[in-house]
Amino acid sequence: MKIVVIGGGAAGLGAAGAAKGANPSAEVTVYTEFADVAYSPCGIPFVHGKEIDSFERLFLATKEQYVKSGIDVRYETTVDSVDVATKTIQVEGEGSVGYDRLILTTGWLYQDPAVPGTELDGLYRVKDIRQAMEWDSVLDTTKKAVIVESGFIAMEMTTALRHRDIDVTLVDPGPWPMSDVADPEIVEPVRQSWAELGVNMQWGNKVTAFRGEKSLTHVETDSGDVTADLAIIGTHKVPNNRLAEAAGIKLGTTGGIIVDSHMRTSAADVFAAGDCTEIPHGVTNVPLQGLSGSHAYAQGKTAGVNAGSGERQYNPVYVPWGMLAGEWMLGGVSFGETTATALGLDFVTGLANGITRARYYPGTKTITVKLLADPSSRQLIGAQMVGGEGIKERADFLGMMTRTGITVDEIATMENVYSPAIGALNEPIAVAAQNLLAKL
Repeated sequence: MKIVVIGGGAAGLGAAGAAKGANPSAEVTVYTEFADVAYSPCGIPFVHGKEIDSFERLFLATKEQYVKSGIDVRYETTVDSVDVATKTIQVEGEGSVGYDRLILTTGWLYQDPAVPGTELDGLYRVKDIRQAMEWDSVLDTTKKAVIVESGFIAMEMTTALRHRDIDVTLVDPGPWPMSDVADPEIVEPVRQSWAELGVNMQWGNKVTAFRGEKSLTHVETDSGDVTADLAIIGTHKVPNNRLAEAAGIKLGTTGGIIVDSHMRTSAADVFAAGDCTEIPHGVTNVPLQGLSGSHAYAQGKTAGVNAGSGERQYNPVYVPWGMLAGEWMLGGVSFGETTATALGLDFVTGLANGITRARYYPGTKTITVKLLADPSSRQLIGAQMVGGEGIKERADFLGMMTRTGITVDEIATMENVYSPAIGALNEPIAVAAQNLLAKL
C-alpha cells in the first residue's frame, strides 16, 4: 500500500507515524513545502522573548529519526494538484505520483488583512521556524512594532517583543483582547499587565494600510498613523485548502474540509486532518476550524490509522485551551459568555476568585474561574479562567467534565486535593459551581 501525506505539521507527521504503525509494510511518503517538519510554531514567540534559549528545542525529532522509522519525507517540495479520479498527485520536480490512500494535512494560513502594502518588507507572519530564525536577528535592531489583531500567537508575541525592549502598539477591532474568544473580566488582568509593560493598546481600531517605499515605515489605522519598522500579522487562522478545493473535495461553512469520525473526506481513499479540516463542536454541533496542535496531532493519528486499514474514531471537540499572555495564564473549555450569547444559548454563570496553594505557602497565585451551565440539564457547557498557575490542568479536567455531561451539582460537591504547596483548601472550580447553583 502506498500512503501519501501532504503537509508536515503535527497532523501530517502524526498521520504518517500512525499509518506506518497500523500497516508496517506500507510505503509512507510525506510532502512538505518547508525545510522542516513537526516543530511547534506555538513555541516561536517564547524563543523570541528569550524564555526558550534556542529554536532547536522546538523540533519533535531529527530528520534521521524519520528515516529510521521508515517515513520518506520530501522537504521543500510543492504538490501542485490532486486528482482523486486517477488517485494521483502532481509534484513539482517529480511529475505524477500515484497513491492508494491520501491524507491531506495542509494546515492553515493567516487571514489576509486585505489592505494595501502587504507586499512590503517588515511584515512578519509567525509560523515557519526557518523564517523565525532570520526574524530573530531582525528583532535585535527593531525599535517599534505593530501587532495587527490579537490572535493566539500575536498575544504571545506582544509580550515577547516587550521582553526585547521593542515599543509595541496593538491594533485590534475588538473591544478587548481576544474578544471573540474570551470574556472581558477574564482577560482584563492581561490587559492590565500589558499596560504595566508599556504596550500601547488601540481597541476598536482597524489597520487600513501598511506604508513605506520598500520596507515598512508606518501603519495606517482608522485612528491615524503608527510609526513602525515591523508588523506582526495576528489575524485569524484560515484553512489552507487550495488543493482540496481544486480537487472537488467538499468544504464546509468554515472553509475547512468536511470529514467524518474516521477523518474520511468526500473523496474515496482521501483523508484529512488538522487545521485544514472542520470538526463539530460537542455542545452545539457547530463546525470549528483552526484548533490547537494537540487536536491536529490526534486527528492525524486517527487519519493515519484508518488510512493504514486500522480502526480509530475521532470525537466531537470541547476544546480545552490555555495560553500565557502578559504575566497571566488564560484558559477555558468550549466557550465563554460572549460566544454563548452570540450563539443564542441559554446559560447561567458562576464565578469564583481563589488561590492555587495554601494562603500561607510561598508563591501562592490567584485564580479566577467562570463556569457556564445549561439551566435545564444543569450540565457544564463552558468555562474560562485566568490565573498565575494551574490553568492547564483545570482546563483539561473541565473539558472532560463537559464531554461526559457532568452536572454543576456534582461539580459543586467534588472532592479536591488539599496540600499547602500545590492546592488550597477550597477548589475554585467547586466554589464557582456553588455560586452558579445559588443562581439556579
